[in-house]
Amino acid sequence: MAIFQIKQTTTGAVLWTGGAENERQALDALAREAGYADFDALPETLRALKADRLNLG
Repeated sequence: MAIFQIKQTTTGAVLWTGGAENERQALDALAREAGYADFDALPETLRALKADRLNLG
């Protein structure tokens, strides 16, 4: 498992940091914590996100 950080691309605000197997799972985890079923369920206006894998070693 890797650590990912998801930021809003327009503001650079960090919205989520946590463990996931890949970028897609990280985006799905962010969406679930926001009350959505997965990333695909997010409204289009909220999808301007960038997931970065953090190298913490």
